Amino acid sequence: MSNSLFTKKSIDSIIAQSEEKEHKLKRALSAFDLTFLGIGAIIGAGIFVLTGVAASIHSGPAVVLSFVVSGLACAFAALCYAEFASMIPVAGSAYTYAYATLGQLLAWIIGWDLILEYAVGSIAVSIGWSGYFVDLLHGIGIHIPTWACSPLPNGVNIPAAIIVTIITIILVIGIKESAKVNNIMVWIVLAVIILFVFLGIFWVRPDNWSPFIPFGWHGIMTGAAIVFFAYIGFDAVSTTAEEARKPQRDLPIGIIASLIICTILYVAVAGVLTGILPVTEYSQNQNYLSAPIAFALRIIKQDWASGIISIGAIAALTTTLLVMLMGQPRIFFAMSRDGLLPQKISRVHPRFQTPYITTIITGVTVGAIALLVPIGTAAELCNIGTLFAFAIVSASVIILRIVEPNRHRPFKTPLFYIIAPLGVLSALYLIYNLPVLTWFRFLVWLDIGFLIYYFYSRTHSRLGKPLKPFSLKSILEFFGFLIFMNGFLFAILAVLTVFDITSIKTWQEVNLDPGKSLLYCGVLIGAGLVMWIVGKLTKTKGEL
Repeated sequence: MSNSLFTKKSIDSIIAQSEEKEHKLKRALSAFDLTFLGIGAIIGAGIFVLTGVAASIHSGPAVVLSFVVSGLACAFAALCYAEFASMIPVAGSAYTYAYATLGQLLAWIIGWDLILEYAVGSIAVSIGWSGYFVDLLHGIGIHIPTWACSPLPNGVNIPAAIIVTIITIILVIGIKESAKVNNIMVWIVLAVIILFVFLGIFWVRPDNWSPFIPFGWHGIMTGAAIVFFAYIGFDAVSTTAEEARKPQRDLPIGIIASLIICTILYVAVAGVLTGILPVTEYSQNQNYLSAPIAFALRIIKQDWASGIISIGAIAALTTTLLVMLMGQPRIFFAMSRDGLLPQKISRVHPRFQTPYITTIITGVTVGAIALLVPIGTAAELCNIGTLFAFAIVSASVIILRIVEPNRHRPFKTPLFYIIAPLGVLSALYLIYNLPVLTWFRFLVWLDIGFLIYYFYSRTHSRLGKPLKPFSLKSILEFFGFLIFMNGFLFAILAVLTVFDITSIKTWQEVNLDPGKSLLYCGVLIGAGLVMWIVGKLTKTKGEL
């Protein structure tokens, strides 16, 4: 492909562009606001929804270790995010960092990938919110018909769509107003979590922790890949960089502090929950899977506390949804400002100084999809998108340290040559422990993104010369690379399974054999490589 596709955007030009009047956002967030935004984004589906799924199906009581493993992987990435956020305090998060270090094409891939984190994450959280809201109403005698709160093919999830609409309106009105709502909700959440831990610990039965690791090490790692969704949030803090009062100082504080606080809470809640219930016996119980903590309290006849927990869960999921729906529009905003998406959608509201067009687009899309899909599918897609971004950010920090060693860094990743590589490796390892079906969906998503980039983004970018829409050379190079990438990524997954590094369980679920799949991947790799080489050897006059 053309070298201009890998043209990097200088950090100085990125910062200068963020100060353009028509794209300037309001700086209103303090370090406290940023920390609570991180906590609000992190605590939600992880504790109140996915804990039960991961424990009963994948990890058993060892879900505690799954949380620790995911927390460590996040810590490596969080330190790298903190360094970038203090050095490049603009909207766009990993997309912007990749543009400065890896070039336009990989920046686009990351931006497209981040949609899986924020938009798809918002879908999963809104579905979880609906489950707790319906459960709470049921507790006070109000019954919503099953068809009105279930995904296809059983109905539509109306409560999920309603909460997305309300949050979208709040986000359009203003960043400071959104932060105030978030802060109130986070205080409620913290109080409820502490209540559950102190109440539930008296009902813990150590027998429920035996066997502690019923599904082996693969179960722990698969559980870690699933509950990784619980940690998504600290990186969302970086998307608000252009709205922080003192971004160089406050962004690292918000990212790191929120991750530490939430990891402690996750381990405590997971330990108490698995001590109350023999979780592996409830793997087919939908009431348990949709609201595990409230369900556990009902089992031990603490219905009054179950109601309070449901209120806390609703507050937690509301804050998570708010921050997710806050992050996605700012990614769109940054990509649109660079010309990779239509530039008209990067307009800032003249009164509220928010990216209102991208916020509305995100809200409408998320609300519509949340009507239809189940939570498991959305959560797993969100995980793989986030892990991919974490790997790229960690790698980008290494590259920038080498390319620009003398650039001022308000925050530096400690033990850099250990932390950053571990950030890359741990994220990639967790990626390859996700289900095979999730990988299929992820590759399809990336392919769609590549097509959009080829047919639109590369010809509209504000950086560098405009590229010609089509030529035989560019078509062969581009689609050769695309086919090669699909075969190569899936081949790695197959190799890891053949050598028993990752679990074969999810291959069996889709009736695929990793050995045979490896042969098909070889064909794709060969075909893609041949197309790319032929494209390289093809001469097209004027081709960039």
